[in-house]
Amino acid sequence: MVPQPTGGSRADASVVLSYQQGAFEIVTPDWEGAQAGADARCRAWGYSRADPFEGTQRTCEQTDAYGGCVLTTYSRTYQCLGRG
Repeated sequence: MVPQPTGGSRADASVVLSYQQGAFEIVTPDWEGAQAGADARCRAWGYSRADPFEGTQRTCEQTDAYGGCVLTTYSRTYQCLGRG
């Protein structure tokens, strides 16, 4: 699964890519594909490439009746570099 652009800011030169995972799903994110997507978004804004920040952010989007997370969003932020 290739994470998709879900946020960011042209003014801040940042791009956020995310994917979702259900409680019982096994998801292997394609971070190489995500890198290509972030690079493309940055190039569209006049930069030459995107550089990922370390790690991913995890957000619980939905819980079950017992408070367990059943839908999680994982996000990675990229910084656009190389103003061209």
